[in-house]
Amino acid sequence: MTNMQTVWHLFQSGGPVMWPLLACSVITLTVVLERAFFWIGLERKRNRPLMDEVLEIARYGDWERIKAQTAGCRDHVIRMLAVGMLHREFSLSKAMEAEAEATLKKMRRFMTVLDTMITVAPLLGIFGTVLGIITSFNLLGASGIEDPKAVTAGIAQALITTATGLGIAILAVFPYNYFNTRIEEAAHVMEKYATSLEIVTDRTNNSGPPLEPSTIHQHR
Repeated sequence: MTNMQTVWHLFQSGGPVMWPLLACSVITLTVVLERAFFWIGLERKRNRPLMDEVLEIARYGDWERIKAQTAGCRDHVIRMLAVGMLHREFSLSKAMEAEAEATLKKMRRFMTVLDTMITVAPLLGIFGTVLGIITSFNLLGASGIEDPKAVTAGIAQALITTATGLGIAILAVFPYNYFNTRIEEAAHVMEKYATSLEIVTDRTNNSGPPLEPSTIHQHR
């Protein structure tokens, strides 16, 4: 029996609950791959040196130069800073907050789906276990101990569905926690640079002396 035949035999032995479990595994894998490619693409767009350069230029209120420097940049932090400076005459902080929320919303996309799969898969496995045990007791009551294979088939169904559900949840929880960690780190970085820009622009608007680079770094 080949490996594919073995897998198919185990799948059939798990009973009808294996089909929704298969759907859970496909959904989980799809979300994990989509989120992985999303974060890889986001990391490639990062331009950390330009982030510090934007704050340095903002010390002198050279908004046109900042606009030219950030044109076409796809770094989400720089985009947030650029949106804030574009609306600085109205509400710099609110503009940056709105842009940050839009970015975080993209980062959290499908995370509820992954969380649901982590919860549902083990429950489906337990449901399959209950069905398997019920089948075993029904067969045991009908045939007694004359046909032990029929009884063990129900027990196998119970064990296979439980193992499958737990396996899906275990494999999904690692990327789920990793993606959540990345979201928290991204939110922290955006908050840090937004606060730094607010401090710099407040100082510039008040016509105070130019901030020294060390002062900016202390706030960050």
